[in-house]
Amino acid sequence: MYISNQGLIVILFVGLVAGWLAGKVVRGTGFGIVGDIVVGVAGALIASFLFPRLGIHLGTGLVSEIVYSAIGAVILLIVVRLVRGGGRL
Repeated sequence: MYISNQGLIVILFVGLVAGWLAGKVVRGTGFGIVGDIVVGVAGALIASFLFPRLGIHLGTGLVSEIVYSAIGAVILLIVVRLVRGGGRL
């Protein structure tokens, strides 16, 4: 698998925006730039696995990818907070 430099920049941008949005939605302050990118990219992976199985399709393009990634990152943050925080959101 080959990812061009431009593709990598898009992935990192989407991950950063999605991670930041997820941190705000789940009442957090974020994890810094690198942490937000990691959460956003992990959220994108979760969303790309989960949404097609549920039959959810939001469209195409960069904005829909950010929305997919943000929703996946929110799911990830909720699970992490439930596990780490003893059940508190």
